[in-house]
Amino acid sequence: MRILKWILGSIAVIAVIFIAIGMVLPREVTVERTAEINAPAEKIWPYVNNLKATEEWSPWLGMDPNVQTVYGDIAEGVGAKMEWASDNPNVGNGAMEIIESVPNERLSSALDFGEMGTATAHYKLNEADGVTNVTWGLDVDMGASPVGRWMGLMMDSWVGADYERGLSNLKTLVEG
Repeated sequence: MRILKWILGSIAVIAVIFIAIGMVLPREVTVERTAEINAPAEKIWPYVNNLKATEEWSPWLGMDPNVQTVYGDIAEGVGAKMEWASDNPNVGNGAMEIIESVPNERLSSALDFGEMGTATAHYKLNEADGVTNVTWGLDVDMGASPVGRWMGLMMDSWVGADYERGLSNLKTLVEG
């Protein structure tokens, strides 16, 4: 009986420590990747500002040839919308809407992953001498839950590699 109390007490202490640490972890998480593309910003912009054009370089849409996509009436810029549905867990279901679009400079889009939550994605294009650094980022509020905040620690490893692959695809597309 004594050993059982010790085990239960240890589990309770570990749970309290897990929760306490989780509460001080950051609520807001940002993941960003940058690629240098040998092209002016105006050559890259159409592939970022038009959601249909993202099909050509998206790291996720290529994972499932059967992904279902639906686009809104607005083709590009603020108000452009896209919804997708996939049985592939790496693609999943969701919706995206462009909420800010400054030509050849920056773009923001609202993402809705249903039960998985919401986020904001952004692109920044910085051109110098015909070469453009494209930064693709994701901003996520992990919420008040300590479990969500612990998961926030893994966002960079979960999303970062996909962003790198997508930027590499974009670079190949634009430079090729």
